[in-house]
Amino acid sequence: MTSMYLALRAWDRRRWLTALAMTAVGVLVVAVPTDLIDTPAFSREVPPTWWSWPALLTSAALAGLLVATYVREPGSPDPPPAEGERRSHWEGGAGGLLTFFAVGCPVCNKLVLLALGASGAMTYFEPVQPVLSVLALLLLAWALTRRLRGQVACAVPARPHAGAVR
Repeated sequence: MTSMYLALRAWDRRRWLTALAMTAVGVLVVAVPTDLIDTPAFSREVPPTWWSWPALLTSAALAGLLVATYVREPGSPDPPPAEGERRSHWEGGAGGLLTFFAVGCPVCNKLVLLALGASGAMTYFEPVQPVLSVLALLLLAWALTRRLRGQVACAVPARPHAGAVR
């Protein structure tokens, strides 16, 4: 926990602005097509649950912070790929996709309708949506934790001293 705090404390303004901007983008990218933000382009057959907005805002904030971990300091060279970096990409994307399914209308999602039908979506998919939201939050938090820990850890292995015996 301390290493994550140290990593966040070392962030410059660019990273914080990136995190804020990407949080806003994340909210819009999910809230508009799921009709949490009412627009003429999308409609919703089932009203949103009480937890939809808190889940979306938390997921978007974690995703915004995660994206900001990829912002380089000005003039710094490209770092070597860190251990588990690909996994962080996968976890972040999966967390975002799960958030979309978790807060969306169960009968408005074409994939769910094709797989389960309207009654199946309400019977089987709607009760699973809170679980999807928790999984999304866990994946995003885990990916962010790994990225932040990697920012304060030394990615380059230490070289042995010239006089060290191998």
